Amino acid sequence: MRKYRIALGLSGGLLLMFGAFRLVTQLDAGDLFVLALWLAAAVVLHDGLIAPITVGTGVALTGVPPRGRRYLQGALLVGALITIIAIPLIGRRGTQPESKAILLRDYSANLALLLGLTAAIAVVLYALRVLREVRPTDA
Repeated sequence: MRKYRIALGLSGGLLLMFGAFRLVTQLDAGDLFVLALWLAAAVVLHDGLIAPITVGTGVALTGVPPRGRRYLQGALLVGALITIIAIPLIGRRGTQPESKAILLRDYSANLALLLGLTAAIAVVLYALRVLREVRPTDA
């Protein structure tokens, strides 16, 4: 097992070096600076906003019974990921010419639909678990 970890670590290190090499050789200094600024902003945004909201939500959900908490947490996590992906698309809608039709869709309605589907799936999965626990199993 140890040799697999070493091989995996070495391959990851080689891929990291290849990616760094490509960044340095393919991008000019201005683009590298913008990339570094973007990465720093992502860390600040994550540590200053996303992580505290996640921890606060977890603490707030301690009042939910454990049987249903995992389904609620899963639905909230999937909903947050879907929303994070949709927000830039919603904000940029209509900013591009019609030849770039991807930004012409109604992402607000699609987001609402996906969030509703996520909630419905979580409720169905929770109901199936409750039914499975209520019914005696034939063993």
